[in-house]
Amino acid sequence: MSVLKFARVHPLRSEEEELAQILARQRESFLALGPPSLAERRDDLEKLRRAVHANAARIAEVISADFGSRSRHETYIGDVWPVLAAIRHTLKHLRHWMRPRRVSTPLELSWGRAHVVYQPVGVVGIISPWNYPIQLALTPLMSALAAGNRVMLKPSEITPRTSEFLAELLARLFPAEKVATVLGDATVGAAFSRLPFDHLLYTGSTTVGRLVMQAAAENLTPVTLELGGKSPCIVGESARLSAAAESLAYGKLLSAGQTCIAPDYALVPERLREEFIHLLTEAVKKLYPRLQTNPDYSSIVNERHYRRITEYLEQAKHKGARVIELNPVGEAFPAEKRKLPPTLVVEPDEQLAVMHEEVFGPVLPIKSYRRIEEAIDYVNRRARPLALYYFGEDKAEREEVLRRTASGDVTVNNTLMHIVVNDLPFGGIGASGMGAYHGEFGFQTFSHRKGVFQQSRLNSTILLRPPFSRLTDFILKLIMSR
Repeated sequence: MSVLKFARVHPLRSEEEELAQILARQRESFLALGPPSLAERRDDLEKLRRAVHANAARIAEVISADFGSRSRHETYIGDVWPVLAAIRHTLKHLRHWMRPRRVSTPLELSWGRAHVVYQPVGVVGIISPWNYPIQLALTPLMSALAAGNRVMLKPSEITPRTSEFLAELLARLFPAEKVATVLGDATVGAAFSRLPFDHLLYTGSTTVGRLVMQAAAENLTPVTLELGGKSPCIVGESARLSAAAESLAYGKLLSAGQTCIAPDYALVPERLREEFIHLLTEAVKKLYPRLQTNPDYSSIVNERHYRRITEYLEQAKHKGARVIELNPVGEAFPAEKRKLPPTLVVEPDEQLAVMHEEVFGPVLPIKSYRRIEEAIDYVNRRARPLALYYFGEDKAEREEVLRRTASGDVTVNNTLMHIVVNDLPFGGIGASGMGAYHGEFGFQTFSHRKGVFQQSRLNSTILLRPPFSRLTDFILKLIMSR
């Protein structure tokens, strides 16, 4: 058993008992010391910021080792930069977020005052995934600390070197009573999700998300679920096709498509489909002149996921779909390297796995449409996605797409970039999740918004106390008619 390997807790009779003991220690410490001050929270965030910045090269090294090969630059872009930017944003605004907020009172209570106080909820559990193992662990952790909480973190066992690194790093920065890292397999993760946290955030697949929510329900633990789904990219008639193709290729192939907000399929006007396929081919050549030996092009994280994606492609070929491999210099791709070339599946049948399962790899289905209403309807007949992308210069069409579709977030005329705007909420809807974090939304997710009403010496509500009289009737008639 490898629970809390770096926090000096002695193993108990079971993993679940050990996890419960860690939670109890954190809760006792929280209750004994109370909510931390602004200065203490800022100090915690600064320590984390400095540690991430100082260890950027090490982070890239351990993630690449876990993946087999992952671009250093992609790790800086996808894991390090977002964390540093989020901490910087939070440090700038935290004082303002923590202030009690005055709210108006009705006329009948005009001699009273009301305000909202933001309190830490207590102990927050975070279950983070493997695909961006630093960003998706430390960004919610940072938000939880900013809100004044204690945190238990369960990183993914699929990237064990990165999880070990996180455990060592956080143990150096924080006592286990404030931040504890739990290492272990899916069994440990299941036990972790059954703990009576004050809030639980899970990032990962929709299938596991359902199980996490069921486990949390036993304790009435509030949950934030950041799931995945099939995020569409709608290319409009008015799109600048070359720019759209390059942006789509970048968003799809970052970390070889192993991105929860990657464009999962593209909807393209029928008359532009072949031109768009040609431009995508050229965009891939530009971004990745070669693939197999290119350090900028990442591997699939493990054998199971590599096999899953290749099975999607084999099924598509077997069913007669048009499959286009974008392999600029005709390289061979030995299975042991777990690199897959970018691949287009054109007009796939709806029964194919590539059309009803999240791809999470460098495979892009392309479907054509004749009218924008067809594209909107196609998106709306499916589970609501975590992200949606639209390319086009037609303002009316853009507004129609935004108005009639529902998704977690949207980027227009680009891909992925909404995730680094810290004043936007990041979260899904329906099958792609519930709740949101990032920026102030993260602070509020991990805070209890406590309403406070303070009565002054003047108190008009005494007129509404028994014994009731004609004066009571008059006042009720007055206030009920307003």
